[in-house]
Amino acid sequence: MGDWLRELADARVSVVDLHPDRETTKRRAAVGRAMRMRDEVAAFERRWPAPPSHEANVPSFTWSQLERQLADLVDSPMKAAMARDLMSGLRKMSQFKPPEMVLREILCTSWALLDEDFQPGSEYPAAP
Repeated sequence: MGDWLRELADARVSVVDLHPDRETTKRRAAVGRAMRMRDEVAAFERRWPAPPSHEANVPSFTWSQLERQLADLVDSPMKAAMARDLMSGLRKMSQFKPPEMVLREILCTSWALLDEDFQPGSEYPAAP
């Protein structure tokens, strides 16, 4: 992301606003989330450096294909709905993460959804 986040955070700290309005509070929360994500990505990239460019790539597939396959593999309509929602969230955040980090999150989400002991309660709506 870059140094602009750090500069924004430094500027945010230098201005004392004892009674921030809702918009200011939302902006501060967004900056905080962006800074946490940047730190997560940096830690991931330190642990898992980019592979050599001569390695073969995995065949490509679409987000809708991934959602469809996860929804088909799970054992309940609630988990199918969760699979779609979780992949939608991951898809939105994937543009800020390295591909291998996205792959890791897909694998972790799949593992959780396919766990037979994990049965979401009635608070999660069933798939249509």
